[in-house]
Amino acid sequence: MKIFVIKIGGNVIDDEKQLSSFLNNFAFIHDQKILVHGGGKIATELSKQLGIEAKMADGRRITDADTLKVVQMVYGGLINKNIVAQLQSRNCNAIGLSGADANIILAAKRALLQEGAEGGSVDFGFVGDVQHVETKNIVSLLNSGFTPVIAPLTHDGKGQILNTNADTMASAVSVAMAKSFEINLIFCFEKSGVLKNADDDNSVIEKMSFSDYEKYKTEKTISKGMIPKLDNAFDAIKQGVKSVVICHAKDLKKAVSGQKSGTCLN
Repeated sequence: MKIFVIKIGGNVIDDEKQLSSFLNNFAFIHDQKILVHGGGKIATELSKQLGIEAKMADGRRITDADTLKVVQMVYGGLINKNIVAQLQSRNCNAIGLSGADANIILAAKRALLQEGAEGGSVDFGFVGDVQHVETKNIVSLLNSGFTPVIAPLTHDGKGQILNTNADTMASAVSVAMAKSFEINLIFCFEKSGVLKNADDDNSVIEKMSFSDYEKYKTEKTISKGMIPKLDNAFDAIKQGVKSVVICHAKDLKKAVSGQKSGTCLN
């Protein structure tokens, strides 16, 4: 069985028109599908309104206790249920989930200290690193006619919700499902793919091998938030995921049908 795992994030989450267009295309996919979504800028904006300073390290959010409350509300509530309701209006029987629901994604709180990009130590707070994906429960939902819509929240099995990078979750779900199914992973966002020049949307790198990726990193052609995305993407390829594409949300139909779109990893 072919299954598409599709991650939507970036500015598309914040743009009502772009998100609506993306969800039209997502609902159109006839194969089995799973949607993993990010949080956009809403959590950052709400944190600011509440007087909670948003902190980032290596392109990832540092999640203290107050920030965790915000991301739970925004990711698991506002964004997740908005997407689910919109998919229902498109005759896609979506079911919104966090990693805690049906015990689908178990994680461990990231070690207290981790080396940052600048050589210092970073405390990521309540951030979860995925330990296990309960695929049988995901498959049960798919077989029952539901389309899982997964928020970037996991749990530690001891009652603690954790904030987990959505790209990481999409990759982890794909890898776990690839043991039994043909999995195609698509990362959708507001850019046309992986770019040689971040300011030029026409500078798409159409195909990329892991050795290409290492070279681009060394040359600083690829940096910042794109690095964790590509780390997750190549990890999925190495562990049995059939294909990985990084593309603009508007090109989802092309990516699903195998047409030229964005950056194809090999």
